[in-house]
Amino acid sequence: MAQVLILGGGFGGVAAGVELRKLLSPSDRITLVDRREQFYFGFRKTWALLGETTVAAGQRPLKSLERLGITVRHGTVDAIDPEAKAALIDGARVEADALVVALGAQSHPDGVPGFREHGLNLYDGPGLATAAERLRQFSGGRVAVVILGIPFPCPPAPFELALLLVEYFDRKGIEAVVDVFTPQPMSLPVLGQTGCAVVESRLEASHVGFHPNHTPISIESSAIHFKTARVAFDLMIGVPGHLCPSVARVSGLAGDGEWVKVDPRTLAASYSGVYALGDMVSIPLANGKRLPQAGVFAEAQAKVVAARIAAELAGQVSQATYDGTGFCFLEVGGGAAMLVQGNFLAAPEPEVRILEPAPEHLQAKRELERSRLADWFGE
Repeated sequence: MAQVLILGGGFGGVAAGVELRKLLSPSDRITLVDRREQFYFGFRKTWALLGETTVAAGQRPLKSLERLGITVRHGTVDAIDPEAKAALIDGARVEADALVVALGAQSHPDGVPGFREHGLNLYDGPGLATAAERLRQFSGGRVAVVILGIPFPCPPAPFELALLLVEYFDRKGIEAVVDVFTPQPMSLPVLGQTGCAVVESRLEASHVGFHPNHTPISIESSAIHFKTARVAFDLMIGVPGHLCPSVARVSGLAGDGEWVKVDPRTLAASYSGVYALGDMVSIPLANGKRLPQAGVFAEAQAKVVAARIAAELAGQVSQATYDGTGFCFLEVGGGAAMLVQGNFLAAPEPEVRILEPAPEHLQAKRELERSRLADWFGE
């Protein structure tokens, strides 16, 4: 009987567990560990902030995975020993024949002083109900959507929010000016100049101010201090930068860097029988940028990892590799969304295109959530 240990119950960890259960013998044990009790679909955050739904509606108990034959353990990963394919969980050592590390990226809201006190956090799932109430009480003025640090999961999210806020205020008859600020020189650098021009033109058409090269230094009650300017606001919504979890960094999985290092095609770490995937992994692209952090990438990586682990445990060699294809959505209002898709690992440049807004793209986004929740956790 083989033992596979999965650290992390987010998109990548759950997908790895489900795929492994399909490929391994029923006698093989798969254990998934997460400090949270609920799985949460990340792109629901914008809908929850705008009061269209709740975060809870997109949550499912991780324990529901046990119906598939996956053991779920609620606990904190205190340490990782990749050499031994083991982890310390709530003080207890757990060893395995294969180890999958999928702990995600850790939000860093304290990276900009004053944000916790004076801003709303778009990436704070538990706090979104309070943020939604603050937005509901907002009577007008200047709204600043601010990217506080790089990287962060779901790169289109702040631009999507800015567009949807314009529609939200128009619907309610509230006079508001919406601006979005980013430290980067363009909206979505992975798209290149042409793709970014499409996004930025859409922002302009919706009267959203777009401000690149704005790195925030601190935030006070009614103003943001950037490196080059001071900008007043009446309501500020921030997207914090994210970090690789410290438990992974100190384990040796990150080498001398800040993010976990893997083979981009196999997701294998530099330790036998150990794989890492998802937001905690830095995969370089041919143009020097990094693969975006998004659930669909983690899911695709998880399928490769599962295939390779299943083959290794059977004494075989797997040819499964990650091809870098993926997609994400950018809602623009009016019941439509743009679709960004392509081969992100293509050389010499990622082959990525952005499709014009269409209702079917928004429907595909909603279907992605519905189908994964149903397939993984049951109706």
